[in-house]
Amino acid sequence: MISHTGPFLIAAWGLCAPAADALHQAAGLLQIRAVPGVRRLRPGTGRGTAGGRSAPLPLPGLLAAALSGLTAEDTVIFLVSGGGSALFERPLVPAEDLARLTQELLSCGADKVSVNSGAIQTPELIDQAAKRYGDQCVVLSVDVKRVDGQFHVFRGGGRVDTGLDALEWIRQGVDRGAGEVVVNSIDTDGVKGGFDLELLQAVCRLVRVPVIASGGAGGIGDFVDLFRSVPDVSAGLAASIFHYGEIPIPVLKRELRKMNINVRL
Repeated sequence: MISHTGPFLIAAWGLCAPAADALHQAAGLLQIRAVPGVRRLRPGTGRGTAGGRSAPLPLPGLLAAALSGLTAEDTVIFLVSGGGSALFERPLVPAEDLARLTQELLSCGADKVSVNSGAIQTPELIDQAAKRYGDQCVVLSVDVKRVDGQFHVFRGGGRVDTGLDALEWIRQGVDRGAGEVVVNSIDTDGVKGGFDLELLQAVCRLVRVPVIASGGAGGIGDFVDLFRSVPDVSAGLAASIFHYGEIPIPVLKRELRKMNINVRL
């Protein structure tokens, strides 16, 4: 018999560790659920990994095992970061399951749903979600890399070239109803040498919805360059520099405000 006193935390892979610690400190004791193939993540340590990169876990089975015995009254927090997302690539979630999961997430109170590989597999998913919940709920996330001087859409954690022209795919996604676009440059991701300004300028010229820049932030100056060079971009996204405390978010915001860049403090 499971004691339903949650919230329950289900975590996979590296960068979820500091996030798990933060959640534990903010929310008090979290019940950590064991999942087959996933090492138990201990409260207070944030240590937890899932399977191996060469052996992806089937998503439906993993979720079923993790949620076994819980009800609609229970709260579950999923943390999947970095290479953890690669665990869910095979098999691809069927289109009807993607549509159902999207509907359930938004019905449960999620403000937005981000689609990436699922939308490449089933573009109609964007239309369906936007029509039912409004385009403000649908975020199109796109992983982009240069191939022979052209911007291509990649999937599978940046390993599989779909052959799709990235700018055309983004335009099509917005036309279908995506109300926001997250553009992740694989070329600059993890390099910490600055955002991909050329790519972001091209996207902002193309669409009139909020564009979020991702990939390349290594310091405060990179955010300054982003907002000054691409004034139509709505936000800059970063991961490791925040996760590992290299740049505290409040410090970054104060510095941007000093340079007359509009940001909420």
